[in-house]
Amino acid sequence: MSKLSWTEIKGYWRETSIWHLALRALKMLILLGSGTTLCVILLLSSVDFWMSYQAQGRIHKEVESAPARDIALILGTSKYIGRTLNPYYTYRIDAAIELYKQQKVRGFLLSGDNAHRSYNEPWTMKRDLLRAGIPEKLIFLDYAGFRTLDSIVRAKQIFNLNDFTIVTQTFHCDRALFIANYYKADAICLGVPSPKPRSWFNVRVREVFARIKAMLDVYIMNTQPKFLGPQEPILDMLPKYEYGPIMPRFVPNLKADS
Repeated sequence: MSKLSWTEIKGYWRETSIWHLALRALKMLILLGSGTTLCVILLLSSVDFWMSYQAQGRIHKEVESAPARDIALILGTSKYIGRTLNPYYTYRIDAAIELYKQQKVRGFLLSGDNAHRSYNEPWTMKRDLLRAGIPEKLIFLDYAGFRTLDSIVRAKQIFNLNDFTIVTQTFHCDRALFIANYYKADAICLGVPSPKPRSWFNVRVREVFARIKAMLDVYIMNTQPKFLGPQEPILDMLPKYEYGPIMPRFVPNLKADS
């Protein structure tokens, strides 16, 4: 076996040292990436848990257990997904009617998007409540409820509501109540069921990031509603007591929308 020359030894040493340094750098990057990923997961989980925790005791899943309030704030969503009736919408409208039927509320603030003439969430909700027998004078519309934050803040600052019942899906209640609490509104939430879609995991992940966004909006960015405007104290326009006959169960009239 021939001996290696000094030049060959130096070349071999240099080559192995470079590979050694590269491997060390790769290990450090993997550890750093894993640590960063772990920190992000912990942050998301902490915010998600805390937002659920702060809403404890203010979410009711049955109309019977919900305290009576003057106004129910119904958060808008589209009535249809394509040509299919949206169950998120149906659950909210059914719950609103049941609140009135059981004399848990005296009026409604319907808050949603009013993007264009053919898409108007508040007016769509109003038509369905009217069909169910709820008097028009008990229904108030907020056409600038583009986001949850807009709907909650405007209910407090524009419509002069302090204690009201929010109606939305249970998983959404935590975030809505967080915003209400930040703006010192004594709100509760009637959590209605959610459909069980194939993509429930995706819905849950989106909600986690929406909660992060809500915290950034109120604590860091001081995000305000897109529109505010003059006050409209709807409690002053609400009759003292107004509970009339109502249909036993609301069934959406699919042919009525055109």
